[in-house]
Amino acid sequence: MSRPRVLTVSVADLLRRPGQRRHESIDAVLDGLQVLGSQVPLDAAVHVEVDLESLNEGMVVKGTAEAPWVGECRRCLGPVKSKLRTGILEVYEAHPTEGETQLLEGTEIDLEPVVREAVLLELPLAPLCRHDCAGLCPRCGADRNEVPCGCGTDDPDPRWAGLEGLRFEE
Repeated sequence: MSRPRVLTVSVADLLRRPGQRRHESIDAVLDGLQVLGSQVPLDAAVHVEVDLESLNEGMVVKGTAEAPWVGECRRCLGPVKSKLRTGILEVYEAHPTEGETQLLEGTEIDLEPVVREAVLLELPLAPLCRHDCAGLCPRCGADRNEVPCGCGTDDPDPRWAGLEGLRFEE
């Protein structure tokens, strides 16, 4: 059994009149929107606002997609949540060019692959709770955003010991 196509839009009225435009606003829950450390929650809807414009041989879709996302801070491992907004610009044709245009299936266009790709590309690979997150102490594991741990960083990293004797001429 195939799953329902939640972002399929009928464009029969537009295809009969090239140059015509129409606005669509759709909310859809898409599963599997996850990249490394961030994801769109399973029950969260992606909000899609697009303008459709018919051409002689196809359709242009231009607009935005918005979705909430959650993740884990790469430095302190705390929860992070925010909202993303990404642009959509795609051409649909009856005979698409591989990697350039999308398939116009009769009188319908399926926005899901385009929206899915746009959202996945906008999800942060390594989210931060804030730009100046101090992270966890590598010695005691304390969250340095909440309390100073008191561990010093006086000991040099032994992996760099081989460079101690290196001197450059001036």
